[in-house]
Amino acid sequence: MFTSVGFRAASAYQRVGVETAVGDATPHQLVNMLFEGLMRAVGLARVALARGDIATKGEQLNKAVRIIDEALKPSLNLEKGGDIAANLNGLYGYCVLRLTHANLKNDDAALAEVLRVMEPIASGWKQMGAEQSAANKVM
Repeated sequence: MFTSVGFRAASAYQRVGVETAVGDATPHQLVNMLFEGLMRAVGLARVALARGDIATKGEQLNKAVRIIDEALKPSLNLEKGGDIAANLNGLYGYCVLRLTHANLKNDDAALAEVLRVMEPIASGWKQMGAEQSAANKVM
């Protein structure tokens, strides 16, 4: 019913750390954080599904869908982004459909598919940031 003072303090410390990281992040780093959050949420949903913890599975999939629909999709510039932005928009929409299906049908294969599809994109985005950071250090 009640949480310990230490737990509340740790939670507050974690929130401040996350808020600081977000506040100090570049736009590229923010998108990287979104990809990490998406992958983490889908992974946790798979673990919850395997345990039979349907409530946690639903919470994590809701989080994953919100990351896509409220952050990743709106960050695309469909006017200037050309085929890449259009393809990503379509892929994000497909992933939302698969996540919704997985939630309704408890389909682990659909969750694995979303991870398999999104991992190269998340990895590529992270790699672009590392290369950009290395290039900036040289200059």
